[in-house]
Amino acid sequence: MSIENQNIKGLTSDQVLESRRVHGENVLNFKKESGLWFALKNLLKEPMVVLLLVTSSIYFITANYDDGIFLAIAIVFVSAISLYQDSRSRDALAKLKIYTHPNCKVIRDGEVTEIKTTEIVVGDSMMVEEGTTIPADGVIVHSNDFSVNESILTGESFSVYKNPDLDNSTIYMGAMVTSGLAIATVTSIGLNTKLGKIGKSLEDVLDEKTPLEVQINNFVKKMVVGGVLVFVLVWAINYFKSFNVLDSLLKALTLAMSILPEEIPVAFTTFMAMGAWRLMRMGVVVKQMKTVETLGSASIICVDKTGTITENKMTLAKLYTFKNKKIISTSETFTKEDKKLVEISMWASEPIPFDPMEIALHESYSNHFLNDERPNYNIYHEYPLEGKPPMMTHVFQNNNGNRIIAAKGAPEALIKVSKLSAMEKEEVQQAITILSSDGYRILGVGKADFEGDNFPEKQQDFKFDFIGLVAFYDPPKKNIQSVFEAFHKAGINVKIITGDNAATTTAIAKQIGFRGYERSISGDQLMKLSPTELSKTVLEKQIFTRMFPDAKLKIVNALKANGEIVAMVGDGVNDGPALKTAHIGIAMGKKGTEIAKNTASLILVDDDFSKMVDAVGMGRKIYSNLKKAIQYIISIHIPIILTVFMPLVLGWVFPNILSPVHIILLELIMGPTCSIVYENEPMEKNTMHQKPRPFTASFFNRKELTTSVFQGLMITLGVLLTYQYAVSQGFNESVTRTMVFTVLISANIFLTFVNRSFFYSVLTTITYKNKLIPIVTGITVFIAVLLLFFKPINQFFQFEILPISLIAISVGMGFLSVIWYEIVKFIKRQKMKTIN
Repeated sequence: MSIENQNIKGLTSDQVLESRRVHGENVLNFKKESGLWFALKNLLKEPMVVLLLVTSSIYFITANYDDGIFLAIAIVFVSAISLYQDSRSRDALAKLKIYTHPNCKVIRDGEVTEIKTTEIVVGDSMMVEEGTTIPADGVIVHSNDFSVNESILTGESFSVYKNPDLDNSTIYMGAMVTSGLAIATVTSIGLNTKLGKIGKSLEDVLDEKTPLEVQINNFVKKMVVGGVLVFVLVWAINYFKSFNVLDSLLKALTLAMSILPEEIPVAFTTFMAMGAWRLMRMGVVVKQMKTVETLGSASIICVDKTGTITENKMTLAKLYTFKNKKIISTSETFTKEDKKLVEISMWASEPIPFDPMEIALHESYSNHFLNDERPNYNIYHEYPLEGKPPMMTHVFQNNNGNRIIAAKGAPEALIKVSKLSAMEKEEVQQAITILSSDGYRILGVGKADFEGDNFPEKQQDFKFDFIGLVAFYDPPKKNIQSVFEAFHKAGINVKIITGDNAATTTAIAKQIGFRGYERSISGDQLMKLSPTELSKTVLEKQIFTRMFPDAKLKIVNALKANGEIVAMVGDGVNDGPALKTAHIGIAMGKKGTEIAKNTASLILVDDDFSKMVDAVGMGRKIYSNLKKAIQYIISIHIPIILTVFMPLVLGWVFPNILSPVHIILLELIMGPTCSIVYENEPMEKNTMHQKPRPFTASFFNRKELTTSVFQGLMITLGVLLTYQYAVSQGFNESVTRTMVFTVLISANIFLTFVNRSFFYSVLTTITYKNKLIPIVTGITVFIAVLLLFFKPINQFFQFEILPISLIAISVGMGFLSVIWYEIVKFIKRQKMKTIN
């Protein structure tokens, strides 16, 4: 009973255009996007911008116009960089939202068409089926076994049954279809829907703060508090030396600028947004920022069999007819009993099929029956897919009162409710074993007779005649074995969780070389385990069969309780709870239901599970590069802070060697390095051969933080030794300042290269493809040359043109203060070779 038999033609192309002209598009605009004005307002709240404004104002008040103008220009540059990064982030997220817009089905010009939900119009005949979100308000004109969850509107989580003959035949935008299929005429779209009128918006999950973002913000706040305390201390020291309020304030502001790590939150936002955008380009839509963080920590991935391991291309391959006691291939000639089995299994399917197995059954019926009876029969009564194991029953009747009662479902369910002797059950079980061992997916088929309209409350109460078994073949994906092998090398354990039986799943798993295919457990067995047994079993077993929602949820929670970071793949309505509970819920973009896609935090657009390997690699790369960027920021800030602080506190001959203009110049050079260069770094070659990183509460472990601090202290040592060397040689303040600044600039350049990897040599990382490295390095060197040799700029910054020998000493000191870490990396690699 395909769509052609429903006599529903839908709108024509011209009618669609006219309806859109009159009623507009199907969009809900509850909140406006954060635009340029919003970004500018946020910019004025940035501590660095506030410091620059204050410092620039003091320079103007004290008639130091040159420095004041420079800082005003610096404000423009800092603002431009911040706005550029904010724009990149917002553009990436905007593109992401376009990809997360769901599609819907409508009937237009007599054809079923898939369109974006925003394109649906008033008057459209929309088709909604199990697992989808209703895209607009409408009135049902046809339905079968149709129920919806309207909790988004009513707050009630139970499902509501609806059909054209009931008073509640209206369906509403935002409700979830929990079973069956319906065709409805659209009556309202966008803000005119019930959802639109009550103003309930689906909040954008991309805006929520992630655990890592909270950690980073807390770190920055601590630095700001520390900066304020040191600022007050330095102001007091300078004031009691000079009794000049504004001069001492300027010197204190210099230190405050050096302490403030404003690049860190910018780097975090950029890395996460651009990471999500890069994943989207790979065909992986990340709906939540925290997913980007978590990807690199995933230790277990739970996958479904159908559509993940297999192609989800169900072909009716074999039949077992109970009367014939024989298994045949569908390529053989059908007997009368074989045709009857196909016919009954078709009547047990939905009239308008959307499940691949039901589509195959309808196609087989069309191929073997010249006289199509489907237009003559209507659904008279129905029972949804339910039970453990599940089954479903349909009652059809024609105008003459002839009735067909057909059921299909898990073979065990049909055997249980059929009139079979113990010996007959054994015969059927043998057929199931033969078919399952070859990896076929099997359904049992039954038929019943019933007079009157007083139907049993449960479908299991019918007295069924067992008709036979229909077996479908869904071949494994060609690349699935290499995908599982990649996960294994990355230290990620893969577990199969499926509703299919153990024999079929084991056969498919064995075909693809799945590790641990012989270790399986069923849903019923799992539910009987004690908490202690469950905790042990979920780690030991690799295949979980005949799973239902409660069992799936129990597995995910048990794995999480064991400290695992769990990724869960699901595509059905019943996968929602497990997808939501898992650290990373993964839905398929094409075959996944809207419920699954709404619940999941990650969507594989093309249903290609191999993209998860790339996604995990990307997650690890993003996290690693963000860590490199922040370690770079910490390492380069320490010498700036101490170069400002130490000469002042220790009373050296030139206590204020760096002024605000020098600090802000260094900030302008460092900013692009951390948030642009490191974000563009490629994945290191050993990334996917490491174990998942522990999902700990802190971003850095003690060893990593110690490394960054020690790198910073070594650069500080190089800077202060150069300072003392210049003083010992009797050089004036301008020469000393120039040498100190040259050490800082050169150390910054060398640190950029050395910290591209904390394991591999700089000779290895220099071959990594990152087109921004030469650009940013070239600009930095060009600025340094201007500072050293172009007299107007040289004099403005109170530098002096140095002889080549002093430049060589300064650059050499910058090189030595950083390059020592290459020895540490060499020792690491040697230790790794010894272990291996």
